[in-house]
Amino acid sequence: MQKLTRALPLLGLLALAGCSSTGPVSQPVATAAAPVATAPILSGPSPAQQVAAAQTATMVDAYVDPAVLPLMSPKEKADASSAQFYALQFGRPGAPRTWSGSGSSGSITVGPYVRVNNLDCRDFTNTVTVAGKPYVRKGTACREVNGTWSVASTAG
Repeated sequence: MQKLTRALPLLGLLALAGCSSTGPVSQPVATAAAPVATAPILSGPSPAQQVAAAQTATMVDAYVDPAVLPLMSPKEKADASSAQFYALQFGRPGAPRTWSGSGSSGSITVGPYVRVNNLDCRDFTNTVTVAGKPYVRKGTACREVNGTWSVASTAG
């Protein structure tokens, strides 16, 4: 009896599904073209602008040995910052990203992505060489919600 009670509403739905109209089907009359609704265009930075902003916010000061900063020109700092950002954002684990200036050069090597407190983080090793002397800094950087990278910890 319980199975029959459950089956009756289902049978009713099936019977209704088989009903169709036997009369002529009316076709809509073509009128002037109705305006087409479009999604609003959201204003904001383009993806390229977002990357540029995140790159600018990835300042090299936190990623290199503080002793080497006075030895680097502003252009070398900018080159090192750019290399640091691209290594963190797009670099393959273990593949160094290099840069060179007039008086110094450097390389950044990153590890694989790890998830820490719901953020993407990577270990990094940043080596800046000035007059043949290497300055090394190791640490962990995490990508913030806004796309910028910040140093979570350093060693060396």
